[in-house]
Amino acid sequence: MQVIKGTLDLIVLKTLSWGPMHGFAVAAWIEQQFGELALEEGALYQSLRRMEERGWISGEWGASENNRRARYYRLTPRGRQQLRQDSANWERYSTALTRLLRIA
Repeated sequence: MQVIKGTLDLIVLKTLSWGPMHGFAVAAWIEQQFGELALEEGALYQSLRRMEERGWISGEWGASENNRRARYYRLTPRGRQQLRQDSANWERYSTALTRLLRIA
């Protein structure tokens, strides 16, 4: 299943709420948790850059598990606030859409 347009940032913010991760680990965690979601690698890295520019996440270089250079991302206080806001919006949207779809 393709990720719904506009939800990738929310998914990544939620993923990073579990702790700092590099981009490949973010993709692996999402795939492990939600195997049915298809993430495009390019879209993921665009999302990470966009959120870093907005101040929702911060990134710093470090060594990955296999000792390769990797950029590790973590949520900022603004990012936690954005996650709460986007989560609440998604809950309202999905509840309204579910009600609509259940109309006989």
